[in-house]
Amino acid sequence: MRLFGYARVSTSQQSLDIQLKALKSAGVKPSRIFSDKASGSNNERKGFELLQMKVEEGDVLLVKKLDRLGRDTAEMISLIKLFDEMGVAIKFLDDGISTEGEMGKMVVTILSAVAQADRHRILERTNEGRIEAKLKGIKFGRKRTVDRKRLADLYAQGLGATDIARQLGIARSTVYKVLNETNTSFK
Repeated sequence: MRLFGYARVSTSQQSLDIQLKALKSAGVKPSRIFSDKASGSNNERKGFELLQMKVEEGDVLLVKKLDRLGRDTAEMISLIKLFDEMGVAIKFLDDGISTEGEMGKMVVTILSAVAQADRHRILERTNEGRIEAKLKGIKFGRKRTVDRKRLADLYAQGLGATDIARQLGIARSTVYKVLNETNTSFK
């Protein structure tokens, strides 16, 4: 029986350190730890693909948390089945559960659903907060960078929207938008 480990974070700004340390503490050799820094929603997981090629029947895969394995319930169940068919057990360190045995598989399925529901709840809360902020007048996105005075001067000189847009390096629709906001329009 060989131990393998898998770690994943959702963004490149997050650190894998805590997961890697836990896997090493559990006895996984550094050469048998595979990791990915990308969104769970992202289809490209090179570390995970390499892991799948390396494991063999009788091996055990350690993952710190259930939600680090798959992107959603369906994928987690699919991966658990895939590894089960390969004869590879999966143990989730933080949850203290294993896919070995019928009870372990049932618990993993239930926890997968809970993890997905939690992620959905977080997304809902984030969207609610964004809507609330917009109602309060909070702006999202980058700050405006249009030189409105220069745009007005070019307009006053008689230039058309296309020429103004070229000179300012902005979209023609932005020229119209700024003029609309200032109650000015092309004659």
